Amino acid sequence: MSLLTHLLACLFGMGSWVSINGLWVELPLIVPQIPEGWYLPSYLSVLIQMANVGPLFVTLMHRFQPGALNEMAVIYVIIALGIIASVLLAFFWTETVMVVGIPRSVALLVLTFFLSVVDCTSSVTFLPFMMRLKPKYLTTYYVGEGMSGLLPAIVALIQGVGVVRCINSTQALNQTLNHSDSAVTSELRAEYQPANFSAEVFFFFLSAMMLVCLTAFLLLNYHPSVVREHPKGRYTNAVQEKGNTVHKQSRWPEQKPMIDPDGVSSGKSKRSFGTGAYSWMQILYIFFILAWTNALTNVVLPSVQSYSCLPYGNNAYHLSATMAAVSNPLACFIAMYFPLRSLMLMGALTVLGSGIGAYIMGIAVLSPCPLLVTETSGGVLIVLAWIVFVLTLSYVKVMIGVILRDEGHGALVWCGAVVQLGSLLGAVTMFPLVSVYSYFSSGEPCNTKCP
Repeated sequence: MSLLTHLLACLFGMGSWVSINGLWVELPLIVPQIPEGWYLPSYLSVLIQMANVGPLFVTLMHRFQPGALNEMAVIYVIIALGIIASVLLAFFWTETVMVVGIPRSVALLVLTFFLSVVDCTSSVTFLPFMMRLKPKYLTTYYVGEGMSGLLPAIVALIQGVGVVRCINSTQALNQTLNHSDSAVTSELRAEYQPANFSAEVFFFFLSAMMLVCLTAFLLLNYHPSVVREHPKGRYTNAVQEKGNTVHKQSRWPEQKPMIDPDGVSSGKSKRSFGTGAYSWMQILYIFFILAWTNALTNVVLPSVQSYSCLPYGNNAYHLSATMAAVSNPLACFIAMYFPLRSLMLMGALTVLGSGIGAYIMGIAVLSPCPLLVTETSGGVLIVLAWIVFVLTLSYVKVMIGVILRDEGHGALVWCGAVVQLGSLLGAVTMFPLVSVYSYFSSGEPCNTKCP
């Protein structure tokens, strides 16, 4: 029965970011068929950050009206919204509307905004819900969250999205020397291969994944075997009435303010956070690392992944994207068996991951002619860099989730809020560099020439 709960927690976590992750990997197939073209990723970045109104609302409600928000109802609403938006996307993503005389993919952009609201809000609702289960299932939830990026990537690989084949082509040049001579030059031309199935089928797959998430959520709440896995005495109240035991409905533990107004918590004579196990400086340190790692892994480095990998070839790009997606759930599996909570180790891994991220960023800045661009070792290094980068920082994020889980329900709400804050700051930093000032440049898939 414990295995069933682990499976359901994994499937529940898989629905957290599957919609937006799926949309990103499908971009090479979507972009050629819409008027926005390759400006679409920039629009998506803005829409995702606008969708932070969802987690902002939930966080403010927990801060100023604790207990007033029915989190169960919120989760049902956002999962249902994700299913409906994904289905509508399959039917209307190619539809355009004239806006100020210019065709725009209004349906695609509006539905993407709703999907972004779903995924962003999951950060501050799904994690606190895991307080209803034993601590060991939180790591499994993170495995599912990692799978929300891996599974769409695997399906996109099967679909054949963005596969480029370089073919020889010839071009005749007329020159006026003496009379008319003809010179023929040969160059490589990029040819994108047709997908094995359409974008519509892919969007229906995303809808099915959200439906699986909803089913897992229902079973986590109502399946008798899972209910028996709920920690006894913490989320149920047994009230003795005339010799009979009356069980009250399962509920959240008593809401406690994040800061004890009397300055006393857990027997300590100072202002503290959660259970009081960590000082405020330690909590700020944990939240800073949480924001930093999520900024790097969710926005900053993914926004330059193509610039860092494509100079070494299309295979290096697809391999790094796939293996990085595998590294996320792998880190969660490692954390399941080695759940270390050392703040010093957390800092060391963050420094290591950030250093590797700096190498990836340096390669992206030097694109289209980075170090070892003509060597096989260059492609091997960039793929390994992406694997280790995602592996280390994903492990750090799971460590922080385990720590904050023990600090209580409110701590997990703030955990989700800080995750979104870090992603927002990363987007605000990278959007102008990538999309406005075009600081990064990439060569042609088949004809990049470097000295």
